[in-house]
Amino acid sequence: MDVNTPVPDPGKWVNNYADFLFGYAISRLNNEEQAKDLVQETFLAALERLGTFENRSTERTWLVSILKNKIVDAYRKKAGSPAFSEIKAIEEQQDFFDEDTGHWKSEHQPLSWGADGNALLTNKEFNSILQKCMQKLPPMWMSVFSMKHLDDTPTETICTELKLSAANFWVIIHRAKLNLRACLQKHWL
Repeated sequence: MDVNTPVPDPGKWVNNYADFLFGYAISRLNNEEQAKDLVQETFLAALERLGTFENRSTERTWLVSILKNKIVDAYRKKAGSPAFSEIKAIEEQQDFFDEDTGHWKSEHQPLSWGADGNALLTNKEFNSILQKCMQKLPPMWMSVFSMKHLDDTPTETICTELKLSAANFWVIIHRAKLNLRACLQKHWL
């Protein structure tokens, strides 16, 4: 290692990164205990791999990358559980589209939000409601939505990681979006 290259300092990780890593994990898992556990597991894994840190990224980026892998493992574990494999469409799922035209039925047509979508993402109240709406999604839907739209994970990777067919992926992402839209319209507008 170069003399000018910073050496990771595990003694400072909790103070410097724990809050950020916890926020990252909770936004993807919506389970406080699991998020705390994964942050701890991340620190332990980083300690075990300290010798492999090559300074090609910052400590924080390296820790986030380890945490991302832990989150994907948690998604996989959920995907293998009986409750997760019994995912089915919500029984009261309404048919949002007209069969003949393919357009929204008037009673389900999206309402105007009256705000720029990017501006909403910086709104704390909106984000709080979005997180609550995401918590209402079935675990697989939330996993797929989080990986796709929070982590920008490629579709092929999501399908491989969660053992989904492309068709299943698109059905899940569509249903997740419809349910999030309905929840946000109910609680935000």
